[in-house]
Amino acid sequence: MIGSAFHPGFLAQPYWWEAAPPETARDEPLPKRVDLVVIGSGFAGLSAALEAARGGASVAVLDAGPLGGGASSRSGGMVSSGQKLVLTAALKGLPAEKQLAALEDSKATFEFLKDLITREKLDADLQLCGRFFGAFAPKHLETLKRNAETLHARTGVTIRILSREEQHEEVGSDYFHGGFVVEDYGGLHPAKLNRALREAARATGARLFSHARVLGTLRDGDGHKVSTERGEVRAQHVLYATNGYTDTSSAWLQKRLVPVMSYQIATEPLPPGMMDRLIPRLRMVTDSRKELTYTRPSPDGTRILFGCRPRALQVEPQRLALALRARMLRFWPELSPIRITHAWGGYVAMTADRIAHVTEKNGVMHAVGCNGNGVALMTFLGWHAAQLMLGRTNRRAFFADIPFPAVPPLTNTAAFVQLASAAYHLRDFTANPGEVVAERLGRPRRSTTTTTKEARE
Repeated sequence: MIGSAFHPGFLAQPYWWEAAPPETARDEPLPKRVDLVVIGSGFAGLSAALEAARGGASVAVLDAGPLGGGASSRSGGMVSSGQKLVLTAALKGLPAEKQLAALEDSKATFEFLKDLITREKLDADLQLCGRFFGAFAPKHLETLKRNAETLHARTGVTIRILSREEQHEEVGSDYFHGGFVVEDYGGLHPAKLNRALREAARATGARLFSHARVLGTLRDGDGHKVSTERGEVRAQHVLYATNGYTDTSSAWLQKRLVPVMSYQIATEPLPPGMMDRLIPRLRMVTDSRKELTYTRPSPDGTRILFGCRPRALQVEPQRLALALRARMLRFWPELSPIRITHAWGGYVAMTADRIAHVTEKNGVMHAVGCNGNGVALMTFLGWHAAQLMLGRTNRRAFFADIPFPAVPPLTNTAAFVQLASAAYHLRDFTANPGEVVAERLGRPRRSTTTTTKEARE
């Protein structure tokens, strides 16, 4: 049974890396001095490097591992704007003018990414296909309706609310209890975007170095001394863009982030016509669980990519893949004969206030805190951080104009994350106990998707 679930060529690595693998770049020695050192080669770091180098600054991007090996090339590749701030109530308690600034700048991140991809001619498979938000439990539908109304009112996105019967227009499954569609959102190939940003940054003069773990930074006159495993670099400016992969080289930053692992699987290519039944309009799909489920077609429309945090204590790739597959089959039982080709995980950075931040401490800039919504957001924040450091703007975006609180003691430890995950699972069980139990027991759901197309016709 276990063996039949996996393709013979199964790999415990991101599906995205088939088209755009991480890069080793450690043959060239580190420069002695640059205008800007960027720590981290994800979307934020590369966007900052591109912006700085475009303006004539000398830039060195340093990564502890291969370039593009972190969360940016491991994500689901879903692209949105300010919905996370609205749906999580992260702005509650802020003054009205701050809430307005947050929503305006959040919407700007989506537009910024689209413009950047067009302007720089980045090969990223961007598709403005929309997203379906599904109700995991019957009582969640009313909450989703309220969220949809708030989202439309506060961000202006185009929304359609769907009943359980109407949802078959979007997803060929009875798993959900209705939901809503946001037409304005989309998806892309995250590893291709990372590769394209690397190429663009290099083309403007930035230099990128892999396997150059930063050990620490020290204020040195009007600049900084950056110590790495490959030597020392002096820089006028330093930017930490390490997000969920922040380590002890910055104790101050580490106290403000909680790294949380999210897992995904990819199926082998589906038989002709099956995707038309599963996700007819090729939308991005998420649900209303506390332990969020997210799924989508691959950019070429041939495979299902399926992600969630299935169990707090599991780490072995094949066991994780089976747990995700069990949930996937509750969505779509007809995928039972379809094998898994890839399984992987990546760390996202959560903050105490559930908001991303651009902030300076002791002369060092930081752009972090994606909170699971980082493709457009972190690309924008890296660009904005570079502008601030190099004096190219007098305007501070909302994310650069609020305090960056530390997380409570011990909450960024593995033990706490496991406890929090267990609490989320309990809340999902309370909302829909039958579904959670059936999923854990591996019970099949009766398939209805084979009749979906006929019903529409």
